[in-house]
Amino acid sequence: MKKIGPWSFYREALQIALPVMMQQLIMSLVSLIDNFMVAGLGDAKMAAVNVANQVNFVYLVVLWTLCGAGGIYLAQFRGAHDAEGMKQAYRFKSIMALIISAVYFVILWAIPEKLISVMTMGNSAQAEIVSEGSNYLRLISFTLFPIAISTAIGTAFREIGLPRIPLAISVVSTLINTIGNYLLIYGNFGAPRLEITGAAIATIFARLVEVAAFLVYIKLRNIEFYVPFRKLHHIKPKLMGEILGKSGMMVLSETTWVVSETVVTALYNSRGGAEVVAGMAAGWTIANVFFLVFGGIHAATAVVVGGVLGAGRLDEARNRATWLKFGSFIAGIFVGIGAVLSTLLIPIVFGNLTPNARLITSGLVLVIALYMPIWTVLNAQFAISRAGGDTALGMYVDVSVNTLLFVPGAFILTLGTNMGPVLMFGIIKITDVVKYLIARWYLKKERWVKNLTVNPAAV
Repeated sequence: MKKIGPWSFYREALQIALPVMMQQLIMSLVSLIDNFMVAGLGDAKMAAVNVANQVNFVYLVVLWTLCGAGGIYLAQFRGAHDAEGMKQAYRFKSIMALIISAVYFVILWAIPEKLISVMTMGNSAQAEIVSEGSNYLRLISFTLFPIAISTAIGTAFREIGLPRIPLAISVVSTLINTIGNYLLIYGNFGAPRLEITGAAIATIFARLVEVAAFLVYIKLRNIEFYVPFRKLHHIKPKLMGEILGKSGMMVLSETTWVVSETVVTALYNSRGGAEVVAGMAAGWTIANVFFLVFGGIHAATAVVVGGVLGAGRLDEARNRATWLKFGSFIAGIFVGIGAVLSTLLIPIVFGNLTPNARLITSGLVLVIALYMPIWTVLNAQFAISRAGGDTALGMYVDVSVNTLLFVPGAFILTLGTNMGPVLMFGIIKITDVVKYLIARWYLKKERWVKNLTVNPAAV
């Protein structure tokens, strides 16, 4: 089997991946602009916003995972030309997104101070970060339900091969968010100067516009997968149970990953004051611009591999999976080079941060660039497994490596050394090589080579 596929395959994959990557690029650039604007308020306030966003990242990962589980089936039902199956998969995505958003909304209003405190234990600027960050969390909680609906609809469009629609809507939402930040953070053009509160209000308004745009577009077009809110409860319990079973392993995998990353981030944040939190946060903001390749890989895999599996062409799916892994590796190399070059812009974009904070930012981005090729291949491995409904791979890899190696190793480095956060990150991330090797071994079992649309629960 050839590792390098024909150009026609990569062109098909890129037609799916590039609009998704462009959408994420726009969103990442907005985050970059947000951080650029908030950085002018000082290290502590920038740290508060970014720690709050780190807390919210747990919610976003669970949300994306649940929608991704429904997306596995939606993509395969599309390949099988089963409109009712697509609707059932969309129902799952919407219902689970709304449930997790309701739970998280209550958490953000009940214990925001505790959430921020956990993330800043040992930091010398903790009191100010907790005060600012908890207020920001309460405000940003009003974006949860719009995000839930937008994510369910937007990911479904990608899974049926129409990624340009969420891209266009994201552009509009992003522009509104950016303009709102410019007006409300510093009080430009006669608007009130609200600082961090202004950033939250701008985000809320942008999210409301985004979900409204999705709903208006859906009303104007006859979209196969869409089900109005009043009909969401018309579910097929057996199929819902099957998808929930798949999502359970995905949620366990992704929750283990995001919780371990959050715990270790708290350890990084303990290695100094506000400059450490702000510097690491700025580095992740830049890195997120390049992490867009991961979303492109997952979206493309769902269509070019999942769709073929749903159509019953299993040998073709095997070939496509091999070609996809090679293409992902090459993409990781180019993205890593781009990340290295981006460090030249740090003094310009984050000129308001202290020199120590900018030094931390540069170091983090360079380490991330080094790891990009293995991360892109690892994401391709996960995406291939999930395209066939085999969600156990992520559970085995993340639960084992994160709980046995990654988190314990981070605690050892924190308690036993005085090394800075960037060096800690660079050393402890070597554990991702173990993840790659486990995933490579597991994929050879080909448990992912399945047509889910012929399962009795799906009919």
